[in-house]
Amino acid sequence: QVQLVESGGGWVQAGNSLRLSCAASGLSFSASHMAWFRQGPGKEREFVSGISRSGMSTYYADSVKGRFTISRDNANNTVYLQMNSLRPEDTAVYFCAAGSFVLRGLAMRDSLGYDYWGQGIQVTVSS
Repeated sequence: QVQLVESGGGWVQAGNSLRLSCAASGLSFSASHMAWFRQGPGKEREFVSGISRSGMSTYYADSVKGRFTISRDNANNTVYLQMNSLRPEDTAVYFCAAGSFVLRGLAMRDSLGYDYWGQGIQVTVSS
């Protein structure tokens, strides 16, 4: 049974930082591309950041580029999202996702390509 369990969310004031973690089990983690998506209040789910199975390639939404950093630890089956300089518009439920798709084009940003999802974790940024 595949499980993706997010942790590290919470409430922070704007300008501060949070680090999200996603612990994976039941899948071949090192063979999976990993990503973070988020869904804000009244909004559709959107891509935030992704990392290739080897960790050599990373991808970011324009809205978080320069503020967020994704990384992975294949030895411990965990992916991280370091979020700095948080803004109220970053408030959302953040989801971890795993996929084994062929990495080309915009595949990393397409939620339909992911096979497994975590339950999500709330991040609230106050002004």
